[in-house]
Amino acid sequence: MRADPVANTVPLTVTKAIRTQGPGLYPEALFGWWTAGGDVAGTCVWTGAYPVMLSAMPAPAVPELAEALAEREPEIPGVNGTAEAAEGFAAAWTRRTGSPARVARRARLHRLAGLVLPDPPPDGAARVADGGDRELVRDWYAAFHQDAGGHGDPNPALVDGRLAEGGIVLWEAGGRPVALAGRTPAVAGTARVAPVYTPAEHRRRGYGAAVTAAVTRAAEDSGAAEVVLFTDLANPTSNGVYHRLGYRPVEDRLVLTFTPPARP
Repeated sequence: MRADPVANTVPLTVTKAIRTQGPGLYPEALFGWWTAGGDVAGTCVWTGAYPVMLSAMPAPAVPELAEALAEREPEIPGVNGTAEAAEGFAAAWTRRTGSPARVARRARLHRLAGLVLPDPPPDGAARVADGGDRELVRDWYAAFHQDAGGHGDPNPALVDGRLAEGGIVLWEAGGRPVALAGRTPAVAGTARVAPVYTPAEHRRRGYGAAVTAAVTRAAEDSGAAEVVLFTDLANPTSNGVYHRLGYRPVEDRLVLTFTPPARP
């Protein structure tokens, strides 16, 4: 995964979080890999409530993974990968288990080409969230998760860990927080911006762009050589905002969910 830390940003940061905060961070975590000629040529990571995350892998590995996983875990919530990998896995999974798949989300991975600050910036300023913001941050993580159609609930231990690392930035205007952006610690030189959330009553004022720029700058200042983020392709507004900030597309990913087959 470290050979391509941009494309593998999520499994790398999940692995780092488990190493840092301990194996109890997730109720369960499953790691798998596929080898060819003695070398690892593909990986998967699954943390229970979330879809199985696939790295790039040779085509023959995809149905083999589905078969091996079905032997161990007959029900999983879904799969996340490039369209080719996700669709190939879903086809094999449906054949094996009878669980049909549906498209839950189409996402695009972006890499920062060069930060462009909002000009003019909105009113207010950025600050790093601390323990006193814990309740607000948890609430806004949950709201973001719901808006994004997430699986399960946000992991409170993961949110607390991000707070402890200084990885959450708030934008304040008029003496109160109006937007939030988080970032992961850099792994193999790559940090990821996630999530970015502005409550509905504060949207369309530039706060989301401003807090994203602030957390991006913080990631660069912390030593990240690459800064990345994901966007939902169904949201052209956010895609436009991130493009104006200097982010450029890398690859698209597809999230498919599975419906358990009907019981007789």
